[in-house]
Amino acid sequence: MAWLALVMAGCSEVFGVIGMKGITVGKGWKAFMLMVLSFVLSFSLLSYAMKSLPMGTSYAVWTGIGTVGSTITGMFLYGEQKSVLRVLFIAMILAAALGLKLIS
Repeated sequence: MAWLALVMAGCSEVFGVIGMKGITVGKGWKAFMLMVLSFVLSFSLLSYAMKSLPMGTSYAVWTGIGTVGSTITGMFLYGEQKSVLRVLFIAMILAAALGLKLIS
């Protein structure tokens, strides 16, 4: 259950970043509410996951999901650069998170 909470925390982090981007492009209070609620949910789920998973592993996986999700969102929703190297490094982050899962 802790791993599921951790994955959901990482996904919530991505929605928080989407809300942040919405604020910067002037989407108003809806984007602000998305950001706040997503970050509250993300930190709550991360805290729950850390009760039974190692802190370092939890934080690394959480930030990895947030980083990968935000990068992919930026590439597909906001027209950020798509390149083979970006995809390679995203794959490396995912591999590291999977490796931490396998040894925990």
